[in-house]
Amino acid sequence: MARTPTPPELPTASSLVGPGDRRRLDLLLAGLDLLDQAIAVFDATPKLVAWNRAMQRLLDFPENLVHEGTPFEAFARFNAERGEYGEGDIERLVAERVMAARAFQPHYFERERPNGRILAVRGVPIPNLGFVSLWTDITEQRRYERLIEEQNQTLEARVAERTTALARANEELRAAQVELDQTAEALRRSEERLRLILDSIPAMVAYLDADERYRFANRVYAEWFGLEQDEIVGRPVAEITGPDTYTQIAAHLTRAHAGETVSYEYARRNAQGRLVHARSTVVPECDEHGAVVGFFVLSIDITEQKAHQNALIQAQKMEAIGQLTGGVAHDFNNLLTTLIGNLEGLKRYLGDSSAVREYLEPALAASTRGVALIRRLLTFARSQPLAPQAVEVGELVRSMGVILERTLGETIAIVLDLPSAPLYAYADAHQLENALLNLALNARDAMAERGGTLTIRVRPWHRDEGVASDIPVGDYVRFDVSDTGCGMAPEQLTRVFEPFYTTKPFGQGSGLGLAMVYGFVRQSGGDIQVRSEPGRGTTFSFALPLAPAAADVRGANREEEAETPPSPPRMVLLVEDELPVRHVLRQQLMALGHTVLEAANAHEALELLEHVEEIELLVTDAVMPGELDGRRLIARARMLRSALPTVLVTGYAHDDGPPVDGYIVLPKPCTQAQLSRALVAAQRLAAGMPR
Repeated sequence: MARTPTPPELPTASSLVGPGDRRRLDLLLAGLDLLDQAIAVFDATPKLVAWNRAMQRLLDFPENLVHEGTPFEAFARFNAERGEYGEGDIERLVAERVMAARAFQPHYFERERPNGRILAVRGVPIPNLGFVSLWTDITEQRRYERLIEEQNQTLEARVAERTTALARANEELRAAQVELDQTAEALRRSEERLRLILDSIPAMVAYLDADERYRFANRVYAEWFGLEQDEIVGRPVAEITGPDTYTQIAAHLTRAHAGETVSYEYARRNAQGRLVHARSTVVPECDEHGAVVGFFVLSIDITEQKAHQNALIQAQKMEAIGQLTGGVAHDFNNLLTTLIGNLEGLKRYLGDSSAVREYLEPALAASTRGVALIRRLLTFARSQPLAPQAVEVGELVRSMGVILERTLGETIAIVLDLPSAPLYAYADAHQLENALLNLALNARDAMAERGGTLTIRVRPWHRDEGVASDIPVGDYVRFDVSDTGCGMAPEQLTRVFEPFYTTKPFGQGSGLGLAMVYGFVRQSGGDIQVRSEPGRGTTFSFALPLAPAAADVRGANREEEAETPPSPPRMVLLVEDELPVRHVLRQQLMALGHTVLEAANAHEALELLEHVEEIELLVTDAVMPGELDGRRLIARARMLRSALPTVLVTGYAHDDGPPVDGYIVLPKPCTQAQLSRALVAAQRLAAGMPR
């Protein structure tokens, strides 16, 4: 009697027969376990039908759970009980995932396991039959392996049993023939499903014969070369990849012909002219005599990974340059403090004379320009003090547009693309204006010969995991400053933010404008990138953290220095480890009428504070050798005298010490007038502090 056909379901290897057909099935299944990706096929029930070894290795499922027919719910329950889905009611967690699986919707998400490994999970439905789940360990971006042999020893035994049964009784021939036809149909369906699986996974899979001709290529592989699958099969590798690409991989294929499994990376330009990168693994297939009869090829597109690596290398290089620049700027700050202080003292001593006008005033002016230069270097090094707050960028850019129209000239059109609703960024408004002005002036120089258009576009932007950047995922305000100028060559783009690097003729640029922009953006918690092609213009894109709306952001970071009366004579404790700088500050304090006690480090200062009650003011450097820097000294001093007026003299913005309130920060180098104002402000601040 013929068997009643059962509803269609995904077949297992144990239901397939035919030596010739099994050979083709083995070829397809052989590579499946070579993947580093875990894959599982569930039928419509859903129950487990097929899987690879990576599933057990990557997901740590016990052997007694991973077998044919295991319900999807069993896997979900096992994961929930061992904490894979986090905290919560286990029954609810299991029910949610079983419901999602039965919906058979394509999905993709990433999940962090309790052991710290991050898995990318992709589900692809097989229409009316079930679905495929694919897990990829994306923690280390390892190469994918796929398709290792799956043994099916029970198949031959079943075929042998049926053959023996046919020999015993002729009357069973009809039933056996029906069963054989059903098995053959199952094999055909299995091949179709395996092909669907191979076309669904996000990896490039191909098979080559011994003559390096394609015998199989999945959909992703064909699309990567801009072809259809049937356009690849039967053609040699050299013809598909092109001579330039084949030159890169020929030596690796030679090693594969010798029976060696090889891995390599190569690059090619696609139809759009974009350089794309791939990492390939070639696994030779050998016959029973050890002769190579073909090759399994697994390739992964690593173009985005390369972009992330390049961005990281560039960021590390700029970080090293910034540290070097900050150290040099700090030393020059001390030199300029000594120089300016002594020049001012000499000027007061000589009075108004021709020598002062002819020699001292030019020297003071040059030193002042040096201070401005150091400020720009510190901005690049991200060591310049900032006053960030919520800034309405639309209003700021519109105000800048008026200034730029007068600055850039009539040959350059200015286009502002701003959001209709208020948009706030967390930044120093003054430094943001300087950054936009520097970018605009840079664009003006690039368009100087024939004029052009400067476009400033501002919009909200969300940085996700797919963007090559080292800033955290989150919401930002993005600025795009584009010009239609001469553009830059690729070798110039890698150095464009370096201090003192400029493409302008000698004497027409300091090379600090873009370096300052870079430092400001990075110090503000943002990122900046540049895109440019020779003759096609340049676009600088930078992002700053999004801020909630502020009640009033006008005049942010504007300092108003009012004339203040000098401080009455006090006894001042001056703490500075650099003797020349300490000498200058002492002379300035004495010129203001104060009595000065000196200390070369924080320990000497604390000893004086403990024993000299007459000390009324503390002026200390921020950076000093030893375990106590300026801010830690202030914290210890507050334990002795809670309301001691204090001025912190610093050339840096960052500070690793504990935060201490109630003191005035004075940028270094400073003039005598600035020091006087800081002393008055410190005393006013201390007057309102609890004692």
